[in-house]
Amino acid sequence: MDILLLKPLLLVLTGCFIGLFYYRLPSLTQSGKSSGYKKPNFIIILADDVGWGDLGANWGQRKDTPNLDKMAMEGMRFVDFHSAASTCSPSRASLLTGRLGLRNGVTHNFAVTSVGGLPLNETTLAEVLKEAGYLTAVIGKWHLGHSGPYHPIFRGFDYYFGIPYSHDMGCTDTPGYNLPPCPACPKHSTTGSDHQKGCYSETALPLFENLTIVQQPVNLTSLAAMYTKKAIKFIHDTSQSSQPFFLYLALAHMHVPLVLPEPPWNPSWQDLYGANLREMDALVGQIKDKVDSAAKENTFLWFTGDNGPWSEKCEYAGSVGPYTGIWQGKRGGSSAKQTTWEGGHRVPTLAYWAGKIPANVTSPMMLSTLDIFPTLVSLANASLPPNRRFDGMDVSEVLFRQSDKGHKTLFHPNSGAAGKYGGIQALRLDQYKAFYLTGGAKACDGSVGQEQYHQPPLIFNLQHDIQEQEPLDIHAAEYWAILPAVSKALRDILQDIKTDNVSMADYSHDPAVIPCCNPHHLVCRCQPAYANSTLDKKVLY
Repeated sequence: MDILLLKPLLLVLTGCFIGLFYYRLPSLTQSGKSSGYKKPNFIIILADDVGWGDLGANWGQRKDTPNLDKMAMEGMRFVDFHSAASTCSPSRASLLTGRLGLRNGVTHNFAVTSVGGLPLNETTLAEVLKEAGYLTAVIGKWHLGHSGPYHPIFRGFDYYFGIPYSHDMGCTDTPGYNLPPCPACPKHSTTGSDHQKGCYSETALPLFENLTIVQQPVNLTSLAAMYTKKAIKFIHDTSQSSQPFFLYLALAHMHVPLVLPEPPWNPSWQDLYGANLREMDALVGQIKDKVDSAAKENTFLWFTGDNGPWSEKCEYAGSVGPYTGIWQGKRGGSSAKQTTWEGGHRVPTLAYWAGKIPANVTSPMMLSTLDIFPTLVSLANASLPPNRRFDGMDVSEVLFRQSDKGHKTLFHPNSGAAGKYGGIQALRLDQYKAFYLTGGAKACDGSVGQEQYHQPPLIFNLQHDIQEQEPLDIHAAEYWAILPAVSKALRDILQDIKTDNVSMADYSHDPAVIPCCNPHHLVCRCQPAYANSTLDKKVLY
C-alpha cells in the first residue's frame, strides 16, 4: 500500500480516540509493521546472583530446574549471554535503559541511605512501553532508587510490589543466612533513650505496594509466594483487557540470605541452595503456566540473571559452570560476581514465545541484557528515546532465527571503579577476551585478589580456553594479530561515550531517606498491613 495515500487518513485519526480502535487501523509505521499488528505482551524474569551452571539445561550438574529446563526445550536457550555489569544496580539500570553505566550514570550499587537513583533524564523501558499503550508493573527488587521521584512508580510503572533494594540490606523477623535478625524492641519506643537501651537501630527491610509500605520487616519465607500471586494476578487481569502488558519480575532468588523454604521445597536433607533453586524454578513454572493458559500466543517471556554467583558465600553461592576464571583463582580472590571474569557476567538465559520463537534451539550468539531494551521497543512497534546512544541492539531476528548476527564486541565494566579506562575493565571481541584490570573480589576462602592493571592487556582465546586459565603469550603472533583491534575497540567506545548524552547518578547519602512505615519508630518495626488481606484486594492498574 502506498504510504502517501495513508497520510491524510493518519492526520484525521490523530485527534480521535485512537486507542479504542488501535488494533484495527490499517496504517503503516516506520518499522514496516502494520498498526493492525497486535502488540505482544512482555515478561522479563530477572534472577538475582544466579549462576550459569545452576540451570540444568546448561550444565547438567544439578537437577533443580525442571521448569526452566522445560522452557529451554520449548524455546531458545542462549549460552553466550551476558549481564551488562557484575553487580545489582548497574546491571538493572542497563537492562532498563539499554545503556552501559558509563552512559546512564549507574556505576555502582545504591545503599539504604542513597538519596538518588537511576538519573531522571534516563528513559526506562517501562516509560517507552507505557507511552506505546502498555500496562506496566514491576514486582520484586528495584535497587535503582527509593526516595522521591526515583521510586519505580515514577519511572514508568503503573504498579509496584516489592522491596526497594537487596534483602540483605535490613533486618528481618525471619532471618536467613547472612542477614541480621530484628531484636525485640520495647513497646511504645519512640525516644532516643530507648535506642540507647539497646533497641536495634538498623532499618528493617520494607515491602512496598505502590507508594505504601505494607510490611516491615518483610517475611522472607513467604516473599516468593507473594511475588508469584501478585504476578499471576497481574497477568490474569491485564490479559482480560484490550491493552498489552509489560511485567518486570525481579526475583529475590538466588541472592543471600537464603531462607529455608516452606514445603515442598524444604528437603529433609540440608541443601539450602538447592531448596531455594527449586523454589525459584517452581515460581517461574507457575508464571509460565499462567502465560500458557491466559495469553500464550502473544506473550514473550525472557528469563535471565543480573550477574553471576557471589562466590564468597561459599555453599550458599551458585555454580559458574565451566567459567571458573582459573587465572584469577591461582592468584587468590573470586572470579564470579563483582568481577569481569566470565563467571561474573555470563548468565543463564531463555526466551519463550509459543509459535514465534522456535523450540529447542540453542543459540551461540553473543548477546547481552543491554539488548532487551531495543528488542522489546522494536517488537512493541515503538521508538527508541532520541538524543542518546545505546549499547544494546535489536535481536528480534536472532530470536526468530532470521539472523545469526550477535555482538562482535561487548564491554565489561565493574562496580564502582572508574580507573584508567572509564570503568571498562575487560572487553570481548569475537572469541577474544581482553583484561585491563583484574582482582578485587573476595573468594570463599577469604582471599581477595590484588587489583592489577595490565598494559598491554591480558588476552584469552575463549574458543580454546573457556576457563580463562592461560592468557595468550604476548610474544606470540596471535596476540599481536588481535591487539590492534582490541585497542581500537576500547578507544572507540571511550570516544563514543565522551561525545554522548551521558547522565550522572546522585550517590549522596542521607539517613532521612531510609524507608520506614512509621517515621516515629526508630527501628521501622511496624504491624504488617497484610493482616487486612491486602493480597486479595483488586489492584487498579
